[in-house]
Amino acid sequence: MAREEVAGCTPTLQWKCVESRVDSKRLYYGRFILSPLMKGQADTIGIAMRRALLGEIEGTCITRVKFENVLHEYSTIVGIEESVHEILINLKEIVLKSNLNGVRDAYICVRGPKQITAQDIISPLSVEIVDTTQHIANLTEPIDLRIELQIKRDRGYRMKSTNDSSHGSFSIDTVSTPVRNVNHSIHSYGNGNEKQEILFLEIWTNGSLTPKEALYEASRNLIDLLIPFLHAEEEDLEENEKRFNLPSFSFQEKLTNQNRNKKGIPFTGIFIDQLKLSSKNYNSLKRSNIHTLLDLLNHSQEDLLKSGNFRIEDVKQILDILQKHFSINLPKKKF
Repeated sequence: MAREEVAGCTPTLQWKCVESRVDSKRLYYGRFILSPLMKGQADTIGIAMRRALLGEIEGTCITRVKFENVLHEYSTIVGIEESVHEILINLKEIVLKSNLNGVRDAYICVRGPKQITAQDIISPLSVEIVDTTQHIANLTEPIDLRIELQIKRDRGYRMKSTNDSSHGSFSIDTVSTPVRNVNHSIHSYGNGNEKQEILFLEIWTNGSLTPKEALYEASRNLIDLLIPFLHAEEEDLEENEKRFNLPSFSFQEKLTNQNRNKKGIPFTGIFIDQLKLSSKNYNSLKRSNIHTLLDLLNHSQEDLLKSGNFRIEDVKQILDILQKHFSINLPKKKF
């Protein structure tokens, strides 16, 4: 555990981690402060961050399970202590970490007698099991057991469909969010018009990412959701040109600034939302933790292809946009 004293507030808005600990492989805790804030701002930020932390961060989990020679969810298998239903519940609790795009397959192929744990899951290289000791089932007899699994990266809570089970294949309820709980509290100080606030945020995660990483990702996602409001300029219905085009964010102005300033344009101020990408490429860039033009320029073509989120056609579209609007290109390989 690491503890720090809350520093005195300064006129500049600052954040700090005041407590951080690892209770277990599947339970991380962090406590953060943000200050100084004007009266009412702490509640505004605290509520928004709590919603973003619980609903806007993606996580990886098992979404479907298939057994051999099993009729229904409440069946029992000779030689296994747990029923099929109990095994499904145990698989639902497995904590995974990945940057998947789409659905991937995994397997369990074992012979008893044996205690089956998460370590027995044969998963893609891009998937990491956070706690390999998590219990799945106990084989008490020398039988062969094969279970097919589907793994998906998603966000929020998905309820299984009651009619979505057949031939030993069962969908399960999924809780994809890696954040288990969030609390926020406010400390006020000062008097009258000088009153200020300190926001305290407590975050618990399942171990697939740290509370600090969760805070960063939730903040990024919240910013992405609010960006369209920065483009809320009235559009001319007759000309219908360049929708959502705010002068301070226009490509033309950025290029003009580049010609005037030898140091170049502030690529950190250009978000991938403004690049007019296809939905697939936009989502793939976000999955690769690429949020601004500067983030993108720190990658090569080879980096994008190796991530598994892009095809050659996808990379070509990105290159065409960079060339058209900025007259720049991504190197084929990173030096």
